[in-house]
Amino acid sequence: MNLNSRIFDRIRLRPEAEEVFDAEMPRCDRAGCQAAGVYLAPMGRTREGQYFSFCLDHVREYNASYNYFAGMSEEAVARYQRDAVVGHRPTWSMGVNRAARRRGEAGDNGFEDGLGLFGGRGFRPRPETPRHGRRVLNALATLGVEETADAATIKARYKDWVKRLHPDANGGDRSSEGKLREIIQAYNCLKSARLV
Repeated sequence: MNLNSRIFDRIRLRPEAEEVFDAEMPRCDRAGCQAAGVYLAPMGRTREGQYFSFCLDHVREYNASYNYFAGMSEEAVARYQRDAVVGHRPTWSMGVNRAARRRGEAGDNGFEDGLGLFGGRGFRPRPETPRHGRRVLNALATLGVEETADAATIKARYKDWVKRLHPDANGGDRSSEGKLREIIQAYNCLKSARLV
């Protein structure tokens, strides 16, 4: 783009309009300023909802020097910041309020069986047992380990089977190769199920 083009020479600009002061507009609250006070600035922490009316220059000056926490001690500022995390609303620790304390005295785990659905007993969750598919259960049975066995137990049992059934350990006897294949397939199945 050529800014020295003859096209740009013919562009006419509107002259800058002078600021017209309306009698109904508030004046700037800065002492000695006669400009229109159209910009609002907060009066401070203790005067919530109240505002100064400033002109543009004075509102910029005011905003540059404004400090909401002016006059507060360091402890009060820290308390304000800590309360700001929860939106300045009261909070309680679990089991501290009266209703929670009453529920705690009611029975096991703070659960009252008001309708008698549990035979008057409190609610006790069942211990979690791992649930596996038929294929994984068959693989565990092939290795001869329990359903709740951990990875170390499964690996140890697998190594034991391989040492016993491998033809090199049996002097070249290939009669147990079929069982060895089953053991290896079962172990690979458990690896794919991420139990090992």
